[in-house]
Amino acid sequence: MSAAKFSPEEVDRIGSILNDSRNLKDDRSVYWIGKALSDPSALLKHELAYCLGQMRNPTAIPVLIQTLEDVLQEPMVRHEAGEALGAIGDPSVCEILEKYCNDSMAEVAETCQLALRRIQWLQNNEENANTLISGSYDSVDPTPATSSSNIEELSKTLVDATKPLWDRYRAMFTLRNINTDESIKALAQGLYCEDSALFRHEVAYVLGQIQSPLVVNELTDRLRKADENCMVRHECAEALGAIASPECQKILEEYVKDSERVVRESCEVALDMLSYENSDEFQYASIKS
Repeated sequence: MSAAKFSPEEVDRIGSILNDSRNLKDDRSVYWIGKALSDPSALLKHELAYCLGQMRNPTAIPVLIQTLEDVLQEPMVRHEAGEALGAIGDPSVCEILEKYCNDSMAEVAETCQLALRRIQWLQNNEENANTLISGSYDSVDPTPATSSSNIEELSKTLVDATKPLWDRYRAMFTLRNINTDESIKALAQGLYCEDSALFRHEVAYVLGQIQSPLVVNELTDRLRKADENCMVRHECAEALGAIASPECQKILEEYVKDSERVVRESCEVALDMLSYENSDEFQYASIKS
């Protein structure tokens, strides 16, 4: 059945089921989420792979490896599968991650490098494993934050293309955790780092977690950039949906018919998120009577 045949109520019901599956984290949930990785929507497959990583259930490893190895999958989906393998953190996947550290798609190669480094870091820092889990933002992060509170130094590291992505990611998550106007504006400068689409996409994701209206202009700049990587534009759209201001709604409505499918679908999801953020509903994608 195509998505067009689903009513809004049915979409909400399905979204609620997927949301519950992520929270349950059991093997059966992993099985059904993995089955949906054959869907034609890159946006949905990317989100499913993300959920499998956040669940951190090793049962998901085979289907994530299969997705990473499938060169017919969209780069954003393969990237998310690689990141999910890193989030699960099982050393058994190091060999497969090493194999794809030199993938022809930069987004995939960089993701696998980070995921491999994450697992290696975990092996050497078991006592600090909880620093990879953000309680404030309910997420399993690709890298730990640092202990620094020096926004100027963190900002320089963030935008320094000569530094390893690992270090720049750590600076990014640290700036997120500081969560002041100064740190948020510093973070937004990462959207203009032209050396890595993967990095720009992660910055947009983090700005969506923060939900600050201070960065609407920067997120809009990248969404409007027609030749920007679709991964980046997609995250910018969803971040605008999370910020949920009237200005964000106007921008998203402008791009809901974009030529890129993943951007169109992201704007649709973002508008739904925006509606939820401005409603009294308890849970996003809750079941409607």
